Amino acid sequence: MPADAETGTILIRAVADGDMEAIQDIYAHHVLEGLASFEETPPDVAELTRRRDAHLTAGYPYLVAEVEGRVLGYAYVAAYRPRPAYLHSVENSVYVAKGTQRQGVGGRLLERLIERCAEKGYRQMIAIIGDSDNESSIGLHSRLGFEMIGVLPCVGFKFGRWVDQVIMQLPLGRGGDTLPDS
Repeated sequence: MPADAETGTILIRAVADGDMEAIQDIYAHHVLEGLASFEETPPDVAELTRRRDAHLTAGYPYLVAEVEGRVLGYAYVAAYRPRPAYLHSVENSVYVAKGTQRQGVGGRLLERLIERCAEKGYRQMIAIIGDSDNESSIGLHSRLGFEMIGVLPCVGFKFGRWVDQVIMQLPLGRGGDTLPDS
């Protein structure tokens, strides 16, 4: 099923309870077959719902991409770190269904997530990308203005090999040019 941002067929909306099975399917694929997540066992729907509820309770955006009634991707942010000094920074996660890469789903999700976070007053968005060979995710973040901050070599071990993490960053709103609102 082609999904193309140019045709306007991708609906980006807030997550709903009925989306969690599709989200679990999408995430399970990435856990079992990819390096975007360093988890090794896919969480079940109940656990992913618990995680989602924690994000929503904390006030963070959690979005899905829907095409013709089918959830093809999801994205959310979480606290970058738990200490108060990081209050204005968030870390993003974007996952798309198997077979829908490079069809605009991830881009539309991340664009809307950036908009929502800027509207909420966050100042920095951080992307922690599993695997320095993950050209799709690095390219997506680069196209949306993220800058490469660095690579942490060999910090994960999955599928019998050492895996890097790439750190990218995007200033939101006024970024670090002014003090945060009180």
